[in-house]
Amino acid sequence: MSFAVDANVLVYASDETSVFRDRARDVVYEVAAGDELVYLFWPVVMAYLRIATHPTIFETPLQPAAALRNVERLLDLPQVQTAGEGRRFWRAYHRLATDADARGNLVPDAHLVALMEENGVRTIWTHDRDFRRFPSIQVSDPFATV
Repeated sequence: MSFAVDANVLVYASDETSVFRDRARDVVYEVAAGDELVYLFWPVVMAYLRIATHPTIFETPLQPAAALRNVERLLDLPQVQTAGEGRRFWRAYHRLATDADARGNLVPDAHLVALMEENGVRTIWTHDRDFRRFPSIQVSDPFATV
């Protein structure tokens, strides 16, 4: 079994002001201690780096070097896999974006779901409710009880 992690889980783990910080850190520790295959897709990594270092989003943004170290720690784990767009990506994206009428913030969500489909990943850990618009995946919200 495998799953993908969305950027908001990583962002909450780094945001000292987030009410979700403790739970997000627990999720990251669970990933680190587990043996399940975890997909950390490149758009998620880039979104994390963009948000965690952004001075108008984070009250105390991370320094770029610190954010990069956080990503490297995850990528060094043997159970964490990265993947990018392959030959089947565009067709999957086109279908998903059309079915969900993807525009605005739903565009990167459709991008991520297309990557998931291309790599056989059915579950995403995220707090983003928009992913529920894609019936081909299962959304697991690690913050549902927080």
